[in-house]
Amino acid sequence: MNDSCFHSLRRLPDKRHSPVLSSVAAWVAAALLTACTLAPPERAPELPLAGGWKGAAADGWVSTAAHQSWREGRWWTLFGDPDLDALMARLDIDNASLAQAVAQVAQAEALLRQAEAQRAPVLGAQAGVQRSGRPARGSADLGLTASWAPDLWGRLGDAVRAQGAQLQVSQADLAGARLAAQGSLAQAYFALRAADAEQALLDDIITGYERAATITGNRYRAGIAAHTDLLQAQSTLDNARATRAGLQRNRASYEHAIAVLLGQPPARFTLAPAPWIDQVPTVPPELPASLLLRRPDVAAAERAVAAANARIGVARAAWFPSLNLSASLGGGASGLSQLVSAPTLAWSLGAALAQTLFDAGARDAAIDQARAAHLAASAAYRQRALAAMGQVEDQLSALATLATQIGHVSAAAAAAAAAEQRIMNSYQAGLSAYTNVVSAQASTLGARRALLQLQLQRQQAALALIEALGGGWQAPWAAAGGAP
Repeated sequence: MNDSCFHSLRRLPDKRHSPVLSSVAAWVAAALLTACTLAPPERAPELPLAGGWKGAAADGWVSTAAHQSWREGRWWTLFGDPDLDALMARLDIDNASLAQAVAQVAQAEALLRQAEAQRAPVLGAQAGVQRSGRPARGSADLGLTASWAPDLWGRLGDAVRAQGAQLQVSQADLAGARLAAQGSLAQAYFALRAADAEQALLDDIITGYERAATITGNRYRAGIAAHTDLLQAQSTLDNARATRAGLQRNRASYEHAIAVLLGQPPARFTLAPAPWIDQVPTVPPELPASLLLRRPDVAAAERAVAAANARIGVARAAWFPSLNLSASLGGGASGLSQLVSAPTLAWSLGAALAQTLFDAGARDAAIDQARAAHLAASAAYRQRALAAMGQVEDQLSALATLATQIGHVSAAAAAAAAAEQRIMNSYQAGLSAYTNVVSAQASTLGARRALLQLQLQRQQAALALIEALGGGWQAPWAAAGGAP
């Protein structure tokens, strides 16, 4: 129990002064004790937040010019894709996982109201009319009852605080479910647009292979090229067409995933091909590690610690007696007209004090269990925060590495394309074998596809970094004065 509770009780008048003061003191004591709590002081576990990030110099994820969109949680607008913006607007309406999380928040709110209702008095009323016998006789009765169990040791208050923190856990879980759904939608969308870009690349390459096959066929029919050259040209063209068909299958899978996220049957959802906007936002000058404290799963873990702390107080309160106050007013008569007359009415007041004397250590075990649950929640909170830090560092490192790789592969793709053109010219002039052309074509295709894949990976790493930091600077439940 808090020391302030004992200090308040010491200031009450001595019961020896007068019966009236003694009665008043008893009621005041009960009122003061209802404000007490047996829970330990609430302190969140210390987190080893660093002053900066190892990969903070990497190019990456958010522009300071888009600060307002980022603050409001509309992080996807930083990628500058109107089609993605439109899909995100549909996510909150139709996603089934979000609907489930919303229902769980509503359930937690109802449980909180139930816990709060336990602290209020209970009022009841009963009325009855009966006729029986020969000759008929009538009777009527009316009664009002009231009862109240003062929260002397803060058990109900701690239960309310525990359920309030649990509600905030549910709210954070909802924010986490929303962020996960948004991240999954963005990942699938970027992969689909990258598939569109790769299909367009393959279409251009297939056109070039068709032209090369035509040239080789003409040379073969003119007796200039060998039949093996024609076969190799046709094989290269067919392989490219097979790769194009595989990309179409992958694109369909991404489209189906988007449909499911939007709560739509895949058969009724179509996303037309469009140019891929491979934009990656840039890193702001400041990236505080404290952003992790607003990440939904980290915030949920911290609120779980607060709930476990309050449950320790609930368990401790079982060691103290409980008080129940009751009152009733009622009466009976032979008819309704006589029921409301004063002589038929009776009243009563009562108080009952109950205390468990022996329970074979059950209360001690409950306290030990609550303390162990608090330790487990604290460890889970710390581990969740550490995992979040690791994810941020991973994505910062990935962005830096991918930027370097893209530069090298872009130069390699340009060089391979130039070499392919020269070798083709050399082949047409009869100075080179067609096997050199095939090798050059494969090298160019591999380099250009690798460049597209690296660009997709960089965009997805930026998205993963945003998710690792919780999706924004303003958590939705914090705006309502909930979790810190």
